[in-house]
Amino acid sequence: MADKSQTQNISEKAGEAKAHAQMNKDQMMDKTTGAVNSAKESCQETGQQMKSKAEGATESVKNAMGMNK
Repeated sequence: MADKSQTQNISEKAGEAKAHAQMNKDQMMDKTTGAVNSAKESCQETGQQMKSKAEGATESVKNAMGMNK
């Protein structure tokens, strides 16, 4: 049977393991949040570029057809 010292040691190690797991979880969440934000910004930038190109193409067609007078 474990004595009081062994029980306390096991309890301390369990607490350390729990704290370490929490820290790892927090780090992973931070990395995931960063990746999601980066992807969101990239998609927004790509969308804005596509919108600008579509607007430019529309203006080119209007100019070619004489509709921009």
